[in-house]
Amino acid sequence: MALFSFTSIAKCANAISFILFVVYVSSLFNHLNLASVAAKHSSRNSVHASHHHGHHRGRHHSNHSDSAAASDDHSNARLDRAFLALQAWKRVIYSDPNNFTTNWKGPSVCTYKGVYCAPAPDEPKTQVVAGIDLNKGDIAGFLPDELGLLSDLALIHLNSNRFCGILPQSLANLTLLNELDLSNNRFVGPFPTVVLSLPSLKYLDIRYNEFEGTIPPQLFSNIVQLDAIFVNNNRFTSINIAASNLSSSASVVVFANNKLGGCLSPSIANFADTLEELLLINTSLSGCLPQQVGFLYKLRVLDVSNNNLVGPIPYSLAGLAHLEQLNLANNMMTGIVPAGVCSLPNLANFTISYNYFCEEDGICQNLTTSKGGKTAFDDRRNCVPERPYQRSQKECNAALEHPVYCF
Repeated sequence: MALFSFTSIAKCANAISFILFVVYVSSLFNHLNLASVAAKHSSRNSVHASHHHGHHRGRHHSNHSDSAAASDDHSNARLDRAFLALQAWKRVIYSDPNNFTTNWKGPSVCTYKGVYCAPAPDEPKTQVVAGIDLNKGDIAGFLPDELGLLSDLALIHLNSNRFCGILPQSLANLTLLNELDLSNNRFVGPFPTVVLSLPSLKYLDIRYNEFEGTIPPQLFSNIVQLDAIFVNNNRFTSINIAASNLSSSASVVVFANNKLGGCLSPSIANFADTLEELLLINTSLSGCLPQQVGFLYKLRVLDVSNNNLVGPIPYSLAGLAHLEQLNLANNMMTGIVPAGVCSLPNLANFTISYNYFCEEDGICQNLTTSKGGKTAFDDRRNCVPERPYQRSQKECNAALEHPVYCF
């Protein structure tokens, strides 16, 4: 069920990626001025999550247009700086089996493979390096300090390579950066706080790396206006969103497969105005699912499977009219499955398997595991009388002897 949640979110990502780049760069560099880019522009029409290493974002297969190609005219100081940055980067690339950087020679940086140029927003007659896409290059190396010279960058896509080390603080100079995809690499160290200083950043993807420690609360503050946050599959061990003044502009937040621990804070309600997808799979969550989750009125996907949650399903979830996927599997939850949740108008997938629920209320009894029904329902390995594939009476008695009261 968790797999279905991720793949349903990701199903359009590859189809829109090239269009996304063209629309984004065109909008950023032709219609916005430098001072208002962060306030007036968002590059992403929709954001999709995927839990496997093969997912990638922003692949571009078109050739560079003649208008975007730089000449050997050294009067363009911005391309001169880009040349210095890219040559410094090439020197610390130790393996490039797909020859992505073979043609990174000479000052005509706009002809480099994976480098994309566009007119500068403040000087439309001046070409600048607007994007770098080395997705799925299998390149080994690290990111040098000189990347801070690429101050006109709007996007960096480095998905599925072997880049390692820590992120240079010089990335703070990339004030126009809208998308940063570093997923499926070998970056290490604490959460890269340099990303918190990027005023235009909307899409942050650092999943499938080796980052560790605490996810800073500043990620969920007015300082950062992210639309999509992917930090799953790292080594993070804690997160603090308990402060009542924290909020988020994100529509998609994926924390899955980190050992965060603790309880889900009631302050999650501060995310209500934007949050549509919340994935907390296998994050060592404990305690009860707070009623405030039901305040996330825009929520379409909620997956808290494979944790240590206890207690009943909050009845407030019955108010989530947009909810399409709800996965509570592999926890230690108990009580009655409320009819109000089972009858949600858009609910397509509902999984409560491997818990200790003892009763299914009203319409819940009519849900079916077959694909023919409106809602695909999985209630295996619970304690519901007369339902197939339930736990043994011994297992159920042991759990129900110690009821949990949450509300």
